[in-house]
Amino acid sequence: MIEICALASGSNGNCYYIGNQEEAVLVDVGLSFKQILGRLNTKAIDPKKIKAIFITHEHGDHVRGARVTGKKLDVPVYMTEGTYKAAFRTWKPLSYLAVRDNDPVKIGSLTIYPVLKNHDAAEPTSFRVEANGFNIGVFTDIGSPCDNVKNHLKQCHALFLETNYDSQMLKDGPYPYHLKVRIDSTVGHLSNLQAFELLNEHAHSELKCVFLSHLSAENNRPELALNEFKSLSDKYQIKLTDRFAAGEIFILE
Repeated sequence: MIEICALASGSNGNCYYIGNQEEAVLVDVGLSFKQILGRLNTKAIDPKKIKAIFITHEHGDHVRGARVTGKKLDVPVYMTEGTYKAAFRTWKPLSYLAVRDNDPVKIGSLTIYPVLKNHDAAEPTSFRVEANGFNIGVFTDIGSPCDNVKNHLKQCHALFLETNYDSQMLKDGPYPYHLKVRIDSTVGHLSNLQAFELLNEHAHSELKCVFLSHLSAENNRPELALNEFKSLSDKYQIKLTDRFAAGEIFILE
């Protein structure tokens, strides 16, 4: 059995829980330790099960809680060397373990694969977690899906997949032009349509569930993201994540 849960997903903070009966990992800690602990408690998840933290890149909504959370849980924090060097000083863990593209890390019975990707950060990665015969992907903050991302996504039975923005809302929205260009670029974020196309073309034949993740508060709406994936809802469970609360626990067994 594998449990997955988005403890937070959005530009105000990201944190994803993946674990089995014995151990678990967190991918990103863009919240305070107090917030993470509170959200684990609301889902009756024992924080003692968490054995490691993996950071995708140095932006604050993914790393700002790394130092304190790693220390409080007394677990190692993994990230690329580029991410560690680029992270804000007070967010950096006191020590870290470097990961490299496609070089697996064993955490008990879990195997975590770093997946280098296109994003405007120093050395950003996504992650695929292999556990109990299942693969779970955390694929957010992707400008343009490269072959590396596609190859790992094809193996996943469950996904946290970025649906950051609706193209028309971004175009008509309040952001300054340079920020709109950045979000829509090959090192920005995935739109609802881009995420749909990625999933439609490269999903595993045994994919069970997709969590639409990292939705923009200004440039997207949950109903727009869900509607984009409506034609796939007979194949997979399509679910939303939340920026303000822990989402649904999904179980693979």
